[in-house]
Amino acid sequence: MSSVLLYLHGFNSSPGSAKAQQMAAWVAKHRPDIEVMIPAQPNTPGAAWEAIAHSIEAARGRHGTHLRLGAVGSSLGGFMATRVSELYGCRAALINPAVRPHELLRDYLGPQRNPYTEERYELLPTHMDELKALAVPVTAPERLWILQQQEDEVLDYRKALDEYRFARLSLECGGNHAFEGFERYPAQIVRFLGI
Repeated sequence: MSSVLLYLHGFNSSPGSAKAQQMAAWVAKHRPDIEVMIPAQPNTPGAAWEAIAHSIEAARGRHGTHLRLGAVGSSLGGFMATRVSELYGCRAALINPAVRPHELLRDYLGPQRNPYTEERYELLPTHMDELKALAVPVTAPERLWILQQQEDEVLDYRKALDEYRFARLSLECGGNHAFEGFERYPAQIVRFLGI
């Protein structure tokens, strides 16, 4: 059985984000048997999902029916990881996940610059439609673990508590959107994912 950990970064982020690199470094040191995939997602939702689905299909091509998949997603990546969990039947750890991002990101419409890649693009109303179309109902909350910090300055943590109310939850006082102290969690995440 081959294990694959899929890490999904957030809005205007990249595979070079701190949490993605912390997760990959922990796996490389402690569980080198796990393949880590951190796809560079395009900046628009529909294209991002296509890149994610392509990565999963490529892993299936490499490992066949012996693939054991687990997902980790931060912010908008948490929204996408929810979709991965529902469509592929795997467990997912969601870090300060974005809830109803088609409403949240309306405040960001217009010109954008990805600080990691320096790529410039425009976030359009059609992209909000793409996000709405990508949303899936949570039908298997037992496959999800929500890691949430109350002082997230970008997202209202209470929306995640409501959206994922039957999932496993680790709620911390303080913190921020980047999730302070994430280095405490990779081992627990890998155990939860069952990979």
